[in-house]
Order: sequence, then structure tokens, then C-alpha cells
Amino acid sequence: MSSFFIKKKVISAAPNKGDLKRRSNADDGKGRSKKFNKRMDEEISSDSENESADPSRKQQENEDDEIEETPQEKKLRLAKLYLEQLREEEDKRAEQESFEADLIAGRLQEDVLEQKGKLQRLIANELIAPDPAEVRLLRGHKLSVTCLVITPDEKYIFSASKDCSIIKWEVEGGKKVHKIAGGRKGTEARHVGHTAHILCMAISSDGKYLASGDMNKLILIWDPVTCKHLYKLKGHRDAVSGLAFRRGTHTLYSASHDRSIKVWSVDENAYVETLFGHQDMITGLDCLSRERCVTAGGRDRTVRVWKIAEESQLVFHGHEGSIDCIQLINEEHMVTGGDDGSISVWTVNKKKPVSTVKQAHGSHGNTGLEQPYWVSSVAALHNSDIVASGSHNSSVQLWKCGQGFRGLEPLFSVPMTGFVNSLKFSNSGKFLVAGVGQEHRLGRWWRIKEARNGLYIIPLKRQAQEQEVVQ
Repeated sequence: MSSFFIKKKVISAAPNKGDLKRRSNADDGKGRSKKFNKRMDEEISSDSENESADPSRKQQENEDDEIEETPQEKKLRLAKLYLEQLREEEDKRAEQESFEADLIAGRLQEDVLEQKGKLQRLIANELIAPDPAEVRLLRGHKLSVTCLVITPDEKYIFSASKDCSIIKWEVEGGKKVHKIAGGRKGTEARHVGHTAHILCMAISSDGKYLASGDMNKLILIWDPVTCKHLYKLKGHRDAVSGLAFRRGTHTLYSASHDRSIKVWSVDENAYVETLFGHQDMITGLDCLSRERCVTAGGRDRTVRVWKIAEESQLVFHGHEGSIDCIQLINEEHMVTGGDDGSISVWTVNKKKPVSTVKQAHGSHGNTGLEQPYWVSSVAALHNSDIVASGSHNSSVQLWKCGQGFRGLEPLFSVPMTGFVNSLKFSNSGKFLVAGVGQEHRLGRWWRIKEARNGLYIIPLKRQAQEQEVVQ
């Protein structure tokens, strides 16, 4: 038994060919597996080295994993973004509304101050004297220019003359757009236009109506766009010397050598009323937005403020000679000029001028017989501290009004030969227009032969932004 078992063990221990073949195959597999494992270890180590060399890529993969979200989370995120956009738009809208409200409040405050005559734009110190080469001359009238107006949009100028004509000019190019020819005396019945010297003009604040008055007692109403004649207003008994539209309306005030002021409704082509008070022919008239006007009374040496609604008038004295021109600076202040050579600034609260400059344009004549140069025209840039005056001393003079309109200081003068019969500032203050002629607009006391009848456009340049003060 024992030998059997030993033999069996020996037999079992001896490998057969199949076992050897399987063992050899297994050995080969182990060898190949060792090589494969070695190769895999090399590949894995190289990948780990690449990952350690490119941390940004790993971070990006992590972020990509984090960005992944459920549909519910995406809806929530988009809803938050939409609400945030709505909140930003609401904030912007609120800021815009607040800005517009502040702007409107500022404008309303300016309007109130303007109505009270307490708004003064300080721009005189910023003005630069223009180069004489920059001053343009527009020629087209045969005789002296007597008056002019600038359209509210500052694109056109209308000028009138002793030759009875009206010319519409383009400001930018200086071209003659249209001419309303004058007629001869005695052709009033068939001629459309003036047949006598035109002394004054006015244009409404909306540019709808143009009015012109002449020595023939007539007021003609025109369409400024087409230059077509619309109405003829009759009623004065002497030359019409002053015209002005009330701002924001089509109410027209007219002054005459018959010593009266008349009120007209141009929309209805109707006469309203007549005001009396001056003791001599009226030489000038002006008004702004209040229901009142101011007039210069010539040789009665008075300035009058007419309160239309109250049916009353204020009388002011100050000049030593005839007051030939007047212009409102604002609702409470005005400037006048006369043949005594002086320029005066007035306030409606005082009967005497608050400031006067005598011999504003110098004097002429032999020693001991000197006479001041007549001040034939004045102009003011509304609600500012700038005033201009003209005479026949070969220059237009610009002045600076002091604080509270007290005092006048000369700024600079612009050379100009002839009688400066009319002066107008553009609403923006970018330029000043002078109507010049060889003769005075109201007579023929002198004649300057070397003068040119026409318009001079004077550019007004500034150094910096203007300032506003409340008086």
C-alpha cells in the first residue's frame, strides 16, 4: 500500500506534455503581462507628468465639471440675470427722469428770474475783439440802411432802406435770397410794397410774421418764408417809427411821429387800442414777453414804460437832448442813446438812469465849438452784460454793464465808416449785425460819401464758458 502511494505521488509529480505546454504558455503570458504592465506604467506616468505640467487645463476641466447644471438651476440663473437687467434699466430711467426734472426746474427758475429782470449772463469778459478782416459786408441797397431784424433761427437777416426796399439775406453765405422792391411815390394803389422810406421792422418770436413801417403812415405784414404780402395796417397819422412783437404772441406794438402807440392783433388783422402820453414824436420802441412796452420820446426827453393791462405809464427823465433809440436789456432794465452823445442804462424802479456815459463816441468840431457824436443806435444781448452803440464816428462800440447794471465800461470798438442806423445781436450772441448808411435814418443833416450802404456782420468770439449770476 505504501509503495502504491509513493508511486502515485511520483507519477503525479511527473509533468506530461500537456502540462508542460500549458506551463510554458502561462510563463509566456506572465512575461508579456509584465511588459504590458511596464508599458502602461510608463504611459500613466507620462500622463501624470503632462497634468502636472499643465495645471490650467486641469483647472479648466474642473470648471467645466462645475458649470454643468440642471435645467432648474439654469432657469433660476437666467431669472436672476433678467431681474438684474430690469433693476439696472430702472435705475437708469430714474436717473434720466431726475436729470430731466432738474433741467426743467432750472429752466423754470431761469424764466422766473428773467421775468423779474434778475438774470444776468456774464459774458463780456470772455469776448474777443474780432479781426477787421472777419467782418463781412453785404451790399444791395441803393440808399442808407435804416433798420434790420434777425430771424429767430439766426439763418436770415431782413434789412430795409431809404430806397423803400426790403432784402432777405442768408447769414452763412451772405447771399441775397429775396428782394421786395420799393415803389415810387404816387404808386401806392398798384405797388405791392413800400413807396416811402422804411424806418422800422419787427419779426415775431416764432418767425411767422414780419412787420415793416414807413414814412407813409403804413404798416405792412409779410410772410418771412415766402416774402409775400399779407396785410396792411392803417391808423397812424404820421410816420411809423417803431415796431415790436410781444414775445410768444402775435401782438404788435407800433410807435409813430404822431406821438401815439397802437396795439394790433396780427392774427386777426385787427386794431386793438391806442395809447397817448408823449409830447413829441416817438423815435423808438421795444418790448419783450411782458404785456408792456418801452418808448423813447425824442425831444420831450422822456423814456416811458407802458403797462398795457393796467392802462398806466411810467415816465423817466435823464437825457439832455433828443432820445433817438432804446432797447430792453431784460424785463427790468433798458439802454438808450441820444443826440447829446450819451448812453444811459435805466431800471424801471428809478426815475433817473442808474448809469450814464457822456460823449460815448467822442466829439467833433473846432476847438471851443465841439459837438458830441450823436448816438444813432443801441443794442443789447438779452439777459447779459453786453451793450453795443453806434454813431457816425467810424466805429461800433461794445460796452460791459457792471454788476447789477450799474456802470458801463468800454470793451472794444469795431471800425465802420458811415451812420450806424441799426444794431442787432443774434439770440445766441454769436454775431452782431450793423445797418450802415451815408445818412442818418431820421434825416439828412450830414452825408458821408465814403460810407457804403449795407450790412456789416460782426462775429463775436468767446474765450470760455459764460457765467450766470442772480442779482
